[in-house]
Amino acid sequence: MTRSLFVGGLAVGLVVLCIVAAGTGQVHVPPDEVLGSLLHRLGIPVGPRPSAVHGDSALWFVRFPRVALAVLVGMALGCAGALMQGLSGNPLAEPAIIGVSSGAAVGAGAAIVTGLSVFGNWTIAACAFAGGLCTALLVYALAQSGGRAEVVTLVLTGIAVNAAAGAVLGLLMFVTDDDGVRAIAFWNLGSLAQASWPAVAVVAPCVLAGLVFAGAGAKRLDLLALGDRPARHLGVNVERFRLLLIAVTALLTAGAVAFTGIISFIGLVVPHLVRMVTGPGHRVLLPASALGGAIVLVAGDLAARTIVEYQELPLGVLTALVGGPCFFWLLRRTRSRAGGWQ
Repeated sequence: MTRSLFVGGLAVGLVVLCIVAAGTGQVHVPPDEVLGSLLHRLGIPVGPRPSAVHGDSALWFVRFPRVALAVLVGMALGCAGALMQGLSGNPLAEPAIIGVSSGAAVGAGAAIVTGLSVFGNWTIAACAFAGGLCTALLVYALAQSGGRAEVVTLVLTGIAVNAAAGAVLGLLMFVTDDDGVRAIAFWNLGSLAQASWPAVAVVAPCVLAGLVFAGAGAKRLDLLALGDRPARHLGVNVERFRLLLIAVTALLTAGAVAFTGIISFIGLVVPHLVRMVTGPGHRVLLPASALGGAIVLVAGDLAARTIVEYQELPLGVLTALVGGPCFFWLLRRTRSRAGGWQ
């Protein structure tokens, strides 16, 4: 019951935060008018409509798509982090260890440097998505030996591929001009400035499909935590399930970063903090991590665009500034609980 109340509290908190975030900005819209605008758009003539000049337009063309994309990306990163931590058996793991983020950065960088425009305005996002997925599959293929991919080998292969992807990205920045360098750097800093309803429509199916598959595998994730051999004895096809988890994690993460760039620490810190409250059971951990990730990202984006007046801070930089100290605290806490590094 306590865990259900926690998840319900996160859901309510997310709704309230979304309403506040949608109304905050250069054009201020009170929460009751935000709700009124939503209800009127749904055909329910209840509540006041925005009284500010262009308030309704600001909500529907700028704020709502931005908040919706923040919710989707936050849920994707939070859930992907919980999946990767369950897959690796390490509460300090994150989706980037399978190369999705670095692969997406290489894909986006290649599109920027070559001037590719086969998908129009969607070219960079499409290349980032393809780069993330292909890199994750490459990591899994290289980590396989005898039809199996052990977790330690997977992590070490991911480190090597991440390093190689970083070198390729550096090479792309070296061969391009100043405008290309700035474009690649801006993409890597992470931002929701390009949010739009078409972007939400593209990201939403990826995230929703990933969340459904993740929820369906919650019970087997709990069995996997017992170890590979016990999980096999309990009927889990460990290799096939591990490949499925990697594919779902890659889908969630690639879909998240395709339109926003690299946003770090959400998938690492949020699931770990949620696990401290809910425990290790994935039936609660996965949805709670998704909701927690959405809350953190909506709040982070709200701070990024309001801390400095008429300026927007890079969202990825802001999450790293907050997530870095949190990660250090989690490391210290893990070390003290374990009685020192083994």
